[in-house]
Amino acid sequence: MSKPKVLVARAIFPEVIARLEQHFEVEANQNDETWSKTQLIEHLRDKEGAFTTGGERIDAELLAACPALKICANMAVGYNNFDIEAMTAAGVLATNAPDVLTETTADFGFALLMATARRITESEHYLRAGKWNKWSYDMFAGSDIHGATLGILGMGRIGQGIARRGAHGFGMKVIYHNRSRLDVALEADCKASYVSKEALLKTADHVVLVLPYSPASHHTIGAAELALMKPTATLINIARGGIVDDAALAVALREKRIAAAGLDVFEGEPRVHPDLLSVPNVVLTPHIASATLPTRLAMASLAADNLVAFFSGKRPLTPLNVSVLAIK
Repeated sequence: MSKPKVLVARAIFPEVIARLEQHFEVEANQNDETWSKTQLIEHLRDKEGAFTTGGERIDAELLAACPALKICANMAVGYNNFDIEAMTAAGVLATNAPDVLTETTADFGFALLMATARRITESEHYLRAGKWNKWSYDMFAGSDIHGATLGILGMGRIGQGIARRGAHGFGMKVIYHNRSRLDVALEADCKASYVSKEALLKTADHVVLVLPYSPASHHTIGAAELALMKPTATLINIARGGIVDDAALAVALREKRIAAAGLDVFEGEPRVHPDLLSVPNVVLTPHIASATLPTRLAMASLAADNLVAFFSGKRPLTPLNVSVLAIK
């Protein structure tokens, strides 16, 4: 009996490929080529399963061209590359990789906050350029983190992890806004208070974005929202590109309407808005919030687990459109 055919769309850990090959006929893009949509369709046309990494768009056009496809397993917690409605209509299961990256991503979010508030990138560039020749009392004076007010937009698992780090580790006052309020026990664990979005933006010394991307959250932070923030405040985005209007943010940074920003995600990434590259008061990183070897391996392994479970007739661990399982 022939094995199901599976495409691995980007380079991943060789040991995960080896495990997949025990169960499937695998085509793996281990050269890590960047495929156009047409090329992705050509590679997927005869496949029953796909291992995706978050950048491969699975939509109605692709699904119509790949009728054999039954499951797409994302090696990411975010899944804005999936048109869930179209996948459900086509009877194609979508899975993601939550939980395994929560603490690592929260670590990074806090690291990015600290680097931004304390102007670490700016000061390193200054030193490397040979400009440091004397001490001065206000040289790269940033803002405090301990005791400051931390505002979190999006209070899922990662947001809660950042809240705990701020409240328990740095004595910060934590406020948050979310689509739905946390229960009392979770709020107490995070030492967090629920406020309106407007109040959060006006009050917080440091604003961290950890909300999922959707059409409804597009440009959650634009010119109007930036205008509400303190001129001494920092903005951190570890969520998804498109949640922030990057052009408006670049203007706010250049005109010192806010103090600084730290960005791990961008609109249209891997392209970065050129105006962000020319302002000094921003820390830029290439979508690496979950990038530790143990965490990335756990993410890849969970995606593989979902594929293996599905084709073994078992329930995948982290399905997104559960109704498809009922159909099958």
